[in-house]
Amino acid sequence: MKSYQVALIPGDGIGVDVTDAAWQVLEHSAAKFDFSLSGERFPWSCEYYLEHGEMMPKDGIDKLRQFDAVLLGAVGWPEKVPDSVSLHGLLLPIRKQFDLFANVRPHRLLPGVEGPLRRGDFDILCIRENTEGEYSGAGGRIHQGTPDEVAVETSIFTRRGVERILRFGFEAARKRSKRLASVTKSNAQKFTMVMWDEVTEEIAKEYPDVSVTRYHIDAIAARMVMNPETLDVIVASNLFGDILTDLGAAIQGGLGYAASANLNPNPGVPSMFEPVHGSAPDIAGQGIANPIAAIWSAALMLEHLGETKAADAILHAVEAVTAEAKVNGGLTTAEITAAVIAAI
Repeated sequence: MKSYQVALIPGDGIGVDVTDAAWQVLEHSAAKFDFSLSGERFPWSCEYYLEHGEMMPKDGIDKLRQFDAVLLGAVGWPEKVPDSVSLHGLLLPIRKQFDLFANVRPHRLLPGVEGPLRRGDFDILCIRENTEGEYSGAGGRIHQGTPDEVAVETSIFTRRGVERILRFGFEAARKRSKRLASVTKSNAQKFTMVMWDEVTEEIAKEYPDVSVTRYHIDAIAARMVMNPETLDVIVASNLFGDILTDLGAAIQGGLGYAASANLNPNPGVPSMFEPVHGSAPDIAGQGIANPIAAIWSAALMLEHLGETKAADAILHAVEAVTAEAKVNGGLTTAEITAAVIAAI
């Protein structure tokens, strides 16, 4: 029997609620599909920061390194800790230290879920570069608080980073409909984005079976709303991917359905899986948060670990539950979780 060690970081607000829900589904799936899961919880959060002055301890990365995967709930409580502190103190260090360079987010309407668009026949896989680009953190501020204040934030794009995320996207497209959309803004950003376009053209020669279309970020944002069914695999930079995936979450019915995987395909480090909604402090602990995004993220985790039958069973169970309109019918977090487990 295969065994997996999972680090659980519930984080803040409803992150605790949805992580508990996802873990219940994972434990049930492990028992049904004959593998074992062992989870260890870490209290790293904004509350932890207020008590210790840091989002996680100095040896936090070393502690996580021993695990096969990380399941994260939600991070942030702006009324208590600035988002820039919570994000750069926990989520981004994990992504960067483990080189989780591919952020993968599926966007499609689950059965029974109503989105804001007239059509629901889209199935988009958005792949976002996750470790450099616009979120590299290079820059600074001088003369703060004066009329002469200057703030500089520099995007860092490396050929290695661009090549590997594009190859990841081409490989994903090859397994799906063999259609890839590469996103830049090279008409305005004439260095980083032009390099991205050039690398796209170079790598495309290695994948003659994949059809490549280059889009500017504004054009593909409009297309995701007007004609989402024409898109399949999208590859974008850190910032552009971040924006497009929230748009993708909106057209698939909301952030409560938005799952994600932060992946390093190479062995030796844990990949991280998380719903991409916020911590929603206003409803924390009330048992009314939608756990579907966290449960879907857990399925992505099992798929990454090689437990594809269990991953498929979880997603099919989620579809069965949403098809009966149970999620939008006023059920609690616990009731939705129980329904998914029953469907499995």
